[in-house]
Amino acid sequence: MSFWNKRPARPASTDRAPVEPRAGLSAEAEAAADTTTFLSGDTREDTRSLGVLLDTIARVSASRDLETLLDYVVDSSVQATGAERGFLVLIDEKSGKQVVRVARALSPAGEPGSIGRDSQYSTSVVKRVVDRQEPIRTSVQKDSEELDLGNSVFDLKLRAVMCVPLTTRGSEGGAGPSSDGSTVGALPKGTLYVDSRAATRDFKPEDLALFHALAQHIAIALENAQLNLHSIERARLERSLEIAAEIQSGLMPKSPPQQDGFDLFGWYRSAEHASGDFYDFVKTRDGGIAAVMGDVTGHGVGPALITATAQASLRSYARVLGDPGSVVTMLNSDLSERMDDGMFLTLFMAALGQGGELQMLNAGHTPPLVWRAASQTIESVGADGPAVGLMDDLEYRVGQPLQLSQGDILLVFTDGLVEARHPDLPDRLFDEHGVRAVLSDQGFKGASARECVEAVAAAALEFSGNAREDDITILAIRKV
Repeated sequence: MSFWNKRPARPASTDRAPVEPRAGLSAEAEAAADTTTFLSGDTREDTRSLGVLLDTIARVSASRDLETLLDYVVDSSVQATGAERGFLVLIDEKSGKQVVRVARALSPAGEPGSIGRDSQYSTSVVKRVVDRQEPIRTSVQKDSEELDLGNSVFDLKLRAVMCVPLTTRGSEGGAGPSSDGSTVGALPKGTLYVDSRAATRDFKPEDLALFHALAQHIAIALENAQLNLHSIERARLERSLEIAAEIQSGLMPKSPPQQDGFDLFGWYRSAEHASGDFYDFVKTRDGGIAAVMGDVTGHGVGPALITATAQASLRSYARVLGDPGSVVTMLNSDLSERMDDGMFLTLFMAALGQGGELQMLNAGHTPPLVWRAASQTIESVGADGPAVGLMDDLEYRVGQPLQLSQGDILLVFTDGLVEARHPDLPDRLFDEHGVRAVLSDQGFKGASARECVEAVAAAALEFSGNAREDDITILAIRKV
């Protein structure tokens, strides 16, 4: 470290030799240069300083109690420099205000102890050091006019002040971003500050060098604590997301229900732990089955909570209301009060009737596709109303019934499928054309609902290099 720079040895003595100011240097510039001067040549003083520094290094390496450690380092700063008071001051990132984290002072008996964090100190000195990231070692009488130390220095009758910024060896390069965009291990701005009212006290360059070294180890302790906290919070978040994913997975159908005349299968893959997509097979009032698919804007935990609410509501409403229009109208009335502005739910619902007839409602969802076995063509199913949650008190009504004949396949999917992006060609999407190509191939082969869904999913994932910018959900209804 920089404070180990060697100086010519001085004859050992019980009194420290006076240090002559460097010609042409201001008090600030001299202080900045003095941070590289560590040994004084006084054997007793140097031994004591080395002991303080080595003990601090050991405590920073081994301590897990941050508050006790910070108190100790500030106490050491006060005692080692012969100051009366010491403050660890951090800068609040949002407000930019100075916040006293630790305030310590020597008692008349020479024992360190805590003082109120509202105790006065020279805020102007701290601000200057934080703004310029340069240390200050000053005698108030000598440098007050030059440094503009502020009224608090004179109100407190301070005679000597020393203040250094919190820095570490790696802090100049900045902290690196984490996977979620936050800054990992970012050291908050702040200073280590000591002062004295004693008329005989005048901080020396050796004091500043030791003081600067102690400040570096406070910075290391704060960084370590922040990294440790980030690691713990990250682990908690990961586990919370895993639990959310497990809960959501439990809400998805384990296997498609058996319904006379139909072959059903659904599949989903989330972009993150939790998904904003869902599909389900719900029982209707007449004892039949309705297939539903929804897509909440965004992905992650927030949209996943909406999907869980929507699924639970749909299962309840479908059992007591007569048709998909009434069910979606009730759901819209319920969710409109809960969803934030800009959030909505696209929804497709199809009640399976005997003879292959489907009562359908498309509320702003990506248009499903229908493979017609007889003509070997594909049709698109349009929307019957806006997405759920956009308009309060909106009444939804079912569209024209869809008649499926033997071999016909209705394929329902979310926009994450058609928006799957090619990794080497960012402007190229899987698009509806990709879905149509696979659906046509599978329909021609007479594939089952499961084979059709898995083929479409595999093609999209292969196209995107298995990368997913959005959740993907696919559901097939095949008439048998």
